[in-house]
Amino acid sequence: MSSSDQDDHDEDAPLFRANSGDDDDHPRRRSSPVGEVPVAQSIIKAASNVCFSLFVLAVLVVTVVAVTYQPPDPWLQSSAAITTSLSRVLPNSTFLLPDDSLLPTGEDFNSSSSTPSAPRRDDPDQATATATAAAVNGTCDPDAPLNCSDPRVLAAVKAFNAKAFFRRSIVFLSYEAPVPGPKPGECDVAWRFRNRREKSWRRYRDYRRFTLVPGDGCALDINRVGKFRSGTNAARPPRQKGSKNRNPRIAPPPVDAEINDTIPIVGSEAEFRRGKYLYYMRGGDHCKSMNQFIWSFLCGLGEAKFLNRTFVMDLNMCLSGAHTDNGKDEDGKDFRYYFDFEHLKESVSVVEEGDFLKDWKRWDKKKGPGRISVRKVPSYKVTPMQLKRDKSNIIWRLFDGQEPENYWYRVCEGRAAKVIQRPWYAIWKSKRLMNIVTEIAGRMDWDYDGLHVIRGWKAQNKQMYPNLDADTSPEALVDKVPKLIKQPMRNLYIATNEPFYNYFDKLRSYFHVHLLDDYKELWSNSSEWYNETTTLSGGRPVPFDAYMRVIVDTEVFYRAKTQVETFNNLTRDCKDGINTCNL
Repeated sequence: MSSSDQDDHDEDAPLFRANSGDDDDHPRRRSSPVGEVPVAQSIIKAASNVCFSLFVLAVLVVTVVAVTYQPPDPWLQSSAAITTSLSRVLPNSTFLLPDDSLLPTGEDFNSSSSTPSAPRRDDPDQATATATAAAVNGTCDPDAPLNCSDPRVLAAVKAFNAKAFFRRSIVFLSYEAPVPGPKPGECDVAWRFRNRREKSWRRYRDYRRFTLVPGDGCALDINRVGKFRSGTNAARPPRQKGSKNRNPRIAPPPVDAEINDTIPIVGSEAEFRRGKYLYYMRGGDHCKSMNQFIWSFLCGLGEAKFLNRTFVMDLNMCLSGAHTDNGKDEDGKDFRYYFDFEHLKESVSVVEEGDFLKDWKRWDKKKGPGRISVRKVPSYKVTPMQLKRDKSNIIWRLFDGQEPENYWYRVCEGRAAKVIQRPWYAIWKSKRLMNIVTEIAGRMDWDYDGLHVIRGWKAQNKQMYPNLDADTSPEALVDKVPKLIKQPMRNLYIATNEPFYNYFDKLRSYFHVHLLDDYKELWSNSSEWYNETTTLSGGRPVPFDAYMRVIVDTEVFYRAKTQVETFNNLTRDCKDGINTCNL
């Protein structure tokens, strides 16, 4: 045995004897020490542990980012994202958001607050079974004339609707009693419904004409059904108390009885004196784009909420030339043409400026203890935090400076941006306009696809959008759209700012094309919308302006089953111009 072998043997021997007591010369005991791991294997194991730890850490980081990240795209249903996005487009207090984009409002956001529980959708099989049971339990005479008050009529209608709209986004909320139609065997039925694609939980009304025939046993079968709002006998609104129709031959104009946008008034002098008000003087935002108006208006509402005060608002608006047919600013527009004033006054505390100024002048005593206290704030640089403890009846913000110093939204900049929360939930689109949206979608039986084609000034600006014009040409659309919407001859609604009606004629060989101008009668001088807006304007006709068109066009598009968008599907250009796709 060599000296080296002897050394190894002497070093290993005590260990072997302690563990087993075997002979020192056993060949298996001399191969390697017990419990010793090769160096390479130890390195591999340590490296694998490090890699696994890094992987777990990466998963945790990605999870945290995914949960907490607020995307800056305003169309991704987040009010916080809109606030962040608009803050980024306000360098040097210049509102740079393109005027042809529709700023989302509160009803577009996923909000879990103050939303009622969703009504259960009717199962068509269950509805049919219920109708059959109702028919069997009664007695019937197949030869007797149809009585629309018969419970079997409503049961048959419910079963039909449950089957017809089961795979669509319609949720039926309530039904009204059927009324006779113009011919024997016809009944008109009205119901309330909502669209699951709309997050505002607003209710809409539909009424259709049904032709019913005897079925198996005592059941009734629906032989024919009219289109959206065809059952006009069920459309008559209840006559208001005290109203008299002097000419019974002339039917009263149709109205939406669920709209209540009357102006709230202060009941008494004592109530006025107890109140705390925030009054914004008209500033440089007047006649600016609608997006800037909303951004500034919500700043005022946010400050009023922070100060626990009632906001004094002016219902008179000025529509920017970007949204008018002649390109000129138009003053004298009513806030209620575009936004839901009923929802606003239910969400936040507001009073109308005209009535407020009259009450202020009437009840203010110029001298003595009865004087209404007022604090005038000359600059936006006086922050809301500095006004928090002010006990004046009226805080009157003045915006007398030059632009952009006189913009309302300057109040919410700087340190105030951390404490003022804009109440996006308070702004909904006008229900009068949303009724037009519902009518258009209903006429297509809520079964259509949507194509959004943005052209206008963007297609003409080849420097910012080099490919948009070519990518949205009629030839390009014919090549791309049938590949994206593969089922032929579907209803296709095209939301667009392209002024030429026949621009999309080549698509008519592949789809049933619908454009907004196909529904002009919905805002004509005989329409519900015309009657209601004329009442708001004191008898003056209200034009259906470009911003109203954008609202209706966009909302109809959002209710489509398949949505093909310009910058996501049709063109290689970026939404905000060249080199902005990753911003």
